[in-house]
Amino acid sequence: MTSAASPSPLWQPDADRIAAARVTRFQSWAAERYGAPADGGYAALHHWSVTELETFWTAVADWFDVRFSTPYERVLGSRAMPGAEWFPGATLNYAEHALRTADDPARADEPALLHVDETQGPTPVSWAELRRQVGSLAAELRAVGVRPGDRVSGYLPNVPQAVVAFLASAAVGAVWTSCAPDFGARSVLDRFQQIEPVVLFAVDGYRYGGKEHDRTATVAELRAELPTLRAVVHIPLLGTPAPEGALDWSALTSADTEPVFEQVPFAHPLWVLYSSGTTGLPKAIVQSQGGILLEHFKQIGLHCDLGPGDRFFWYTSTGWMMWNFLVSGLLTGTTIVLYDGSPGYPDTGAQWGVAERTGATLFGTSAAYVMACRKADVHPARDHDLSKIACVATTGSPLPPDGFRWLHDEVAEDLWIASVSGGTDVCTCFAGAVPTLPVHIGELQAACLGTDLQAWDPQGEPVIDEVGELVVTNPMPSMPVRFWNDPDGSRYHDSYFDMYPGVWRHGDWITLTDRGSVVIHGRSDSTLNRQGVRMGSADIYEAVERLPEIRESLVIGLEEPDGGYWMPLFVHLAEGAVLDDTLRARIKATIRQELSPRHVPDTIIEVPAVPHTLTGKRIEVPVKRLLQGTELAKAVNPGSVDNLELLHFYEALARERREARA
Repeated sequence: MTSAASPSPLWQPDADRIAAARVTRFQSWAAERYGAPADGGYAALHHWSVTELETFWTAVADWFDVRFSTPYERVLGSRAMPGAEWFPGATLNYAEHALRTADDPARADEPALLHVDETQGPTPVSWAELRRQVGSLAAELRAVGVRPGDRVSGYLPNVPQAVVAFLASAAVGAVWTSCAPDFGARSVLDRFQQIEPVVLFAVDGYRYGGKEHDRTATVAELRAELPTLRAVVHIPLLGTPAPEGALDWSALTSADTEPVFEQVPFAHPLWVLYSSGTTGLPKAIVQSQGGILLEHFKQIGLHCDLGPGDRFFWYTSTGWMMWNFLVSGLLTGTTIVLYDGSPGYPDTGAQWGVAERTGATLFGTSAAYVMACRKADVHPARDHDLSKIACVATTGSPLPPDGFRWLHDEVAEDLWIASVSGGTDVCTCFAGAVPTLPVHIGELQAACLGTDLQAWDPQGEPVIDEVGELVVTNPMPSMPVRFWNDPDGSRYHDSYFDMYPGVWRHGDWITLTDRGSVVIHGRSDSTLNRQGVRMGSADIYEAVERLPEIRESLVIGLEEPDGGYWMPLFVHLAEGAVLDDTLRARIKATIRQELSPRHVPDTIIEVPAVPHTLTGKRIEVPVKRLLQGTELAKAVNPGSVDNLELLHFYEALARERREARA
């Protein structure tokens, strides 16, 4: 969709809303202090933010009162990508900023967290109580020998204990990492074994879809396969006693201890997030305390327009970067809502009930959930009091035009709809929410401040109103400082900077419109992206091909025109094997148990063989393009394929699906 396709906005903020927005106040202040343009609105501010990069980020740090315990020598020691050096010489602590609101006597007893699960809630945790628990746990972590740079891991759902464990780790200067408890042991170990954690926080199980899921056996396997662990902390969500040798959560968080915040260099690791693992083990992405602090202050405080008095709810799990982003709501003094459970239990409209019960002012969810509500004939505004919601934000995949219309019609006509897009790789948005700009159907409002977002053609030339590769031509503070176990940086370089040297290529197709809005068209590579969680095909191949009946397999993730996501698994069977209901069930059970429910394909299809490149690599991207309707001659270089005839199967399947939809 180009700008000409939808000239009239679906929503336009009124003058009062624009004047009250924090980004408007920031622009006026930055104009006086730092030479930002006073006129020209957001477009002028964005242009200044990418052309005067160092001045812009200085202004952000000043506006949000970032406490540098040691001053920085300059903003950018090096602008090179990869390798940009932000705020050299500075020291600070992320957790100290996240807990600052507790220092305000007028707000200390207000809720920092609101916890909701499928059976109860919301249960508040005050700012003072959160700070106390973090202080107690940080002291205990130091007592068991955790030092700055050590890794601390969590096998936890989206519960207050996860927030406390993360903030205590950050206070100590340790490096946090987490997986959701619906991940199987192999998926967790593929991640945690790389970074060698010294502490594991783990639940005994979790509740989802009205059922209890025991994870004690999985935790035992994790303990056995993580030899670097010095301590395991048991969190009894299902009420079981701590296993032998494990520490009890309540004992570690009972003291009234003032937190001590380790002052670490700006580039000191804050957490490790993980890529999908498309071509092997997931990449362990290291982001910094200072980089995340500044980026999330900007994103949450200016783009999401959140601050004291707001309540921030995003449906997420600890295995998705949106959990990390949600926790950063604390930086701006915002109350964050932690929901632990199924998005559709007891019915499809359940998340709207959570938004009502918690008084959410920003409700974040997936585009897939919005489309599921539309399909299920859910009526949020009719059935719930959603008067406090100022913004509904979506991510995970592009929100289709029908999703914009449905939110407008079924939630509120005066609703700011923010479709946003970013990545685990930067733990933020490249484009999305701007409270002062109109919303056009099917489009993200604009590129984010400080993000020099462009669409490039294959020759590396920027294009407007044409589909191109999403690139970022200037460094961002939250770009990875490195990958774990990538000593020469080659893996990091090859992941983003191989196509256009010195420029970040993300792997999405986008269109930048002539009015500055952004349209996302889906992945330009073979990464699977279900419900916003990127997954690797390699994990699926490893699990499926252990079955004796499967000779080889191929999995594809396809963004559908109606906003859906289709993930078929193609299987080449061993001689004599038959793809019947029994084998299909075994394949799905294997994937569910060894990986996660999210990895289970939508359908399993038998193929005569799997196509490969001449060097023996499975052909994923060309098959995806064929299934999207691209002509064979444009989808693949015929000279690079071991058996071109095999691709006709996918060409025919795409034709059949198009005809079925017609």
